[in-house]
Amino acid sequence: MKKLFVNKEACIGCGACVAIDPEHFDFGDEGYSEVISQENIESANVQNAMSSCPTNAISYAEGVEEEKEVQEEEHQCEHCEKKGCCNHDDEELDEEIKNDFNSEAESAA
Repeated sequence: MKKLFVNKEACIGCGACVAIDPEHFDFGDEGYSEVISQENIESANVQNAMSSCPTNAISYAEGVEEEKEVQEEEHQCEHCEKKGCCNHDDEELDEEIKNDFNSEAESAA
């Protein structure tokens, strides 16, 4: 069964989808969009909300496992500086980013 899905890693909370289609989207507790209805998910409003999303965070998935796969496929980074994005410990990630930056600075010098 096809479901409407918002990739929490890609969503920036701009609110375009909420403004276009409040029947299907609303802000969650963390300030990012979430799907609030799975009814009539192929409506024109859903399509408009999907095409208006600046990060392409809205998609269809076939189930829970597919949703997880979609999220993992859409967000494969090399320490993109978004804390918590790669299941790194935040302090460890900060240290790696700082080390990468220092290495690049030394190479440029």
